[in-house]
Amino acid sequence: MFQKIDARIPLQGNVVAIPTDTVYGVATLALDSMTVAKIYALKKRPHDKPIPIFIRHLSDLVHVSPYISSVAQKILELYLPGKLTAILPAMPNLPDEVTASTSKGKTVAIRIPNHALVLKLLEIVGQPLAVTSANISGQITPTTAEGVLNQFGDGRLVFVVDGGASHTYLPSTIIDLTQSPPKILRQGELEIISKYFLIQEGQMEK
Repeated sequence: MFQKIDARIPLQGNVVAIPTDTVYGVATLALDSMTVAKIYALKKRPHDKPIPIFIRHLSDLVHVSPYISSVAQKILELYLPGKLTAILPAMPNLPDEVTASTSKGKTVAIRIPNHALVLKLLEIVGQPLAVTSANISGQITPTTAEGVLNQFGDGRLVFVVDGGASHTYLPSTIIDLTQSPPKILRQGELEIISKYFLIQEGQMEK
C-alpha cells in the first residue's frame, strides 16, 4: 500500500494519496473529470468547492489559465513553488470539478508545491494533477501516511505514497489573483510577508 514515486503509480482512473509541502493529499489526473468526481465522493466533499490543480512550473500556467495579470505574475514568481494557492482565470477546457463559476467567468485554483516527490510525479505524468487534502470533509487532515489509512482504510485508495510526516498541519494560503487588488481568502502556512511589495504592485486586501 505504501509506495514510492515512480512511473508505476496508476493515476489513470484512480485516486491515490501523496505527501505535499503542507498536509497529505488525495490526487488524480486533473483532466479526468470522472476520476476527479471520485475525490468528491471519497471525501464527501461539497460540489461547490472545486479541487485545486497542481502544476510543475510557472511555464505550465499557459495550459490552465488564459490570462495572468502583471501583478499576479509577480506574486506567483515571488511565492511559488511554495505553500500558496492562487485563484486565476480558468481555461475553458478544464473540467467543472476543478473550476468555479463566477460573475467574471470560470476560475481555477493553482498550486506549485515545494516538494521534490510531488514535482517528480508531475514530471512523470506530464499533466496537471487535481489534489486536495486527504481527509473526509470536516475531519482532521492527516499528516502521515498511516493517518491517511486510518480515514481511508477500506481499499478506496489504490496507492498511498509514504513521504514521512508532514512538517505542518496547516493548509496553504489562498490568494485570489482575479481581483484587483488581490485578496487573501485563507491564511494558511504561508505568511504573505512582503506587504510593501503587494501594496505597491497590487494594493492587496485582507
